[in-house]
Amino acid sequence: MANPGEVVDYLQNYRFTVEIEGMSHAQFTECSGLDVEREVFSYEEGGLNDQIHKLPGRVKYSNVTLKRGYAAGSDLWDWFQSIIEGEQKRKNVSIVLHYYDGSEAWRWNLVRAYPVKWVGPAFKVDDNGVSIETLELTHEGMTLEKQ
Repeated sequence: MANPGEVVDYLQNYRFTVEIEGMSHAQFTECSGLDVEREVFSYEEGGLNDQIHKLPGRVKYSNVTLKRGYAAGSDLWDWFQSIIEGEQKRKNVSIVLHYYDGSEAWRWNLVRAYPVKWVGPAFKVDDNGVSIETLELTHEGMTLEKQ
């Protein structure tokens, strides 16, 4: 926590990279879904009518969505296709947030991730924007490391 009068240098959300195990071209323009939530169970104790106990339950991780400009490489599609064909090609994935100088600030590690949805580019004749592909990943857990 910052001390009174101290200037806080917030990290900017566009200084990030994505590392996918075994892939060299994993440059993305958007990343969302770094969410974790703890389920809560309500327990009503017999004879105790003025209180409901709240007990911690399972931990749920949201799917992570990655977007990037569609390029000549088909590495994301190939990975998704291998999952469709029944291969269990799970990969460790890291989303890394960087300081201004490019050094690593924070690292979110997704454990045993694999694609559950791929969205190809949308085409429109009156739009000269970049074609975007989207990959949605599910995973078995997430850790956060401060560098």
